[in-house]
Amino acid sequence: MAKTTRSGLAAESGHLGTRTDPWVPKTPSGQSEYAAYRDETADPPALVVQIGKTEVRYQLRCLDDLADMLAVHGTWMPLGSADDQKPAAPGTVEAWARSPDNPVQGWYGLKRGLRGRFANYVPPVMELLGLADVEHGAKNNRMRLKPKSTTGDAP
Repeated sequence: MAKTTRSGLAAESGHLGTRTDPWVPKTPSGQSEYAAYRDETADPPALVVQIGKTEVRYQLRCLDDLADMLAVHGTWMPLGSADDQKPAAPGTVEAWARSPDNPVQGWYGLKRGLRGRFANYVPPVMELLGLADVEHGAKNNRMRLKPKSTTGDAP
């Protein structure tokens, strides 16, 4: 099983999250499937998303940073996916991923022109890794940090 940058969290899909064995999530609307994998050799390390022939890259740390932000946020947050040429709606995951107030002080996307759509591709990866819950309606979807289990593991 593959692990994210957070120790102990394995992908529920059984895929390793590598170039040769990528995760295969669906967009929040459920209309498109895409491949995603970690490239820890990139500078900076990247989450690579392959949609058909188009490749987009986000800083790999986005998985941990988004989980941390959602923990502080504490409840469902709208996704608000938008291309990088369009403004992101305030208070959305997409707006956070571009904000000068996030941990990287700006865009998590690594290639100008293909930096947006963070909220379309990163939340489903987090869901596949067991980190988050993501709604899958036709539009206006939200996400939240997956609630911790309250069964059995506490000492």
